[in-house]
Amino acid sequence: MTAGAALDAALAHLRAADPVLARLLDEHGPPETARDPSRPAPGDHYGALVRSIVGQQLSVLAARSIYRRLVEFFGGHTPSPQEVLAADPDEMRLAAGLSRAKTTFLRSLAEHVISGELELGRLDDLPDDEVLAELVAVKGIGEWSAHMFLIFELERPDVLAVGDLGIRRAVERAYGLGALPTAAELTALGEPWRPHRSVACRLLWRSLANVPAVAPDAT
Repeated sequence: MTAGAALDAALAHLRAADPVLARLLDEHGPPETARDPSRPAPGDHYGALVRSIVGQQLSVLAARSIYRRLVEFFGGHTPSPQEVLAADPDEMRLAAGLSRAKTTFLRSLAEHVISGELELGRLDDLPDDEVLAELVAVKGIGEWSAHMFLIFELERPDVLAVGDLGIRRAVERAYGLGALPTAAELTALGEPWRPHRSVACRLLWRSLANVPAVAPDAT
């Protein structure tokens, strides 16, 4: 099945399964699926995780700016794990505008990859829950970042980003809730969306006329 046909099938399922999503689809159109040109090339799993760590707790525009400065610091390319560890942490932090915590997280990611504790080449073949477990073992990569990696990098079709503030806000508004839904409430609400919860997330983000902008992983 082509990507376009798969999206059409997912939208047909969501329209039939949930009248609220059907209304959002009518009001806002299908979700945006084009890859953000500021992100690393498809298949660059390490680069995608670097970009995810950089973007935690930032607006989309701020994340793009800091990631661009990080790439410029390393001569115009996403740094390899070896380059991250070889760089002076303070120089890298100041040049890119990173926090000390994120600098530590980037170094932790590089260490996990070099040591083999995180085998990026295996992730394509692992089920979603095992990918999540592998990623959250790295300091600075939490559930949110793992969900974003599954949706945008591995393009897994049935991921519900329960910790994403944009998803929770969109659900609160669309379903007329009195408060942001909890993870358990969102999980229950999203049961009819299976096995296309990733597309449901994209549709909910689109209803806010935005993309996922805030990541709660970093501390």
